[in-house]
Amino acid sequence: MDGIGKLFSGMNAAASGLSAERARIDVIARNIANAQTTRTPEGGPYRRQVVHFEPILERLAGGGSRTTGVRVSRVAADVATPLERIYDPSHPDAGEDGFVWMPNVNTVREMADLITAMRAYEANLAMQEEFVQMAERALRLAQ
Repeated sequence: MDGIGKLFSGMNAAASGLSAERARIDVIARNIANAQTTRTPEGGPYRRQVVHFEPILERLAGGGSRTTGVRVSRVAADVATPLERIYDPSHPDAGEDGFVWMPNVNTVREMADLITAMRAYEANLAMQEEFVQMAERALRLAQ
């Protein structure tokens, strides 16, 4: 692969990272917004959503492959973290025993995940800007 091909490959990797982290930020925001939602259209409390990434692989002529970025493979409910059950007989969704099933969203955890996602997004953005600057320098040298 020539220098230009490597440059565009790097730009594509950074762009895929930006897109994936943006999706993660959106899901985290949705989790925070639904941290107190006890009734969903599907029934029951909101379940925290988790973004799963997978590598983007490019097949090489020799039969091998290499990673050229990342993408969201799926967004799925977090079934590993249990729902919280609190006693609040005045709540409209309380059962006969006065307990309410609450979402499995921990806002502190979500904020920590949000900070991590934002930093990863910023790192991909900085990488993208570096590739643009390298391309501009290459064009100036070619003149």
